[in-house]
Amino acid sequence: MPRNNNPFDEENVNPTAKAAATTTTASVPSRKSWLPAGFGGSGKHGATIDIPLGDPKKKEKELLAWEQDLKRREQDIKRREDAMNRAGVTVEVRNWPQFYPIIHHDIAGEIPIHAQKLQYTAFASWLGLIACLVWNLFAVLVESIHTDDIVIFLLAVIYAISGCPLSYILWYRPLYRAMRTDSVVTFGQFFVFYSVHVGFCVIAAIAPPIIFRGKTLTGILVAIEVLDGDIFAGALYLFGFALFTFESLISIWVLERVYMYFRGHR
Repeated sequence: MPRNNNPFDEENVNPTAKAAATTTTASVPSRKSWLPAGFGGSGKHGATIDIPLGDPKKKEKELLAWEQDLKRREQDIKRREDAMNRAGVTVEVRNWPQFYPIIHHDIAGEIPIHAQKLQYTAFASWLGLIACLVWNLFAVLVESIHTDDIVIFLLAVIYAISGCPLSYILWYRPLYRAMRTDSVVTFGQFFVFYSVHVGFCVIAAIAPPIIFRGKTLTGILVAIEVLDGDIFAGALYLFGFALFTFESLISIWVLERVYMYFRGHR
C-alpha cells in the first residue's frame, strides 16, 4: 500500500480528538435567558417574550358606553331644569353686589326688554331710599352729638336697619318677580307696599313733629329748626330733605308707570 507522507492529513488525525471534543462540549452548561419565566423568559436561547395587550374593541366599547352615560345624564338634568321652569321654580344665584353678593339681580337677563327701563328706575328708587336712610343716620348722629340726645340717633338707626331690607322684601323683590312672571298677586303686593313707601318718603321730606319724635328725620321743618342751633347740622338736614324730596318724586313716577304697565297687560 502506498504510504502517506503528510502527517496533517485528515486520515492521520488522532481518533480520540472527536471524542474529547464531544466530552468538552457536553461538560459546558448551556446559557439560559436572564428573564424569569413569569416575564417571558425561558431556559432556552431565543425564547419569545409575550406581552399581553388589551383588546382595542373592548376599550372602544367602554368609551362608547361612558359617552352614552354622560349624554343620558345631561338629558336628565335638562329635563329637570325644563320642568322647574314650567313650574315657575328658578334657581337664583346671588350675584349683587359683585364684591359681596347678597341678592340675585339680573335685569338684562330675566326682565323683558320693554320693561327693563322701568325696572332699572325702580331699582334706582330702592338704592335712593337706602341713600336717604344712610344720610339721615349720619345727619341725626351729628345732631345727637351736638344736643346730647342719644334717643334720636337710636331711632335713626332703627329706621336704617329696618327700612333697607324691608323695602327690598316687601316691594322691590315682588316687582322684580312680577315683571319676570307677569303675576297678578306679586303686582298687587308691590302696589300695596310701594304706596306705603311713597307715603313714608313724603312724610320724611316734611318731618312733621306729630308723627316722628323730635329730629329723627331730616325733613324741611326739622331742618329749619336745626339751622337755628347749628349751621353745619342744619346743612346736613337740608341735604337730607333734598334727598327725600327727590326720592318721593321718583317713587311717584315709578308707581304711576308700573300701574300703566300693569293695566296695559290686562
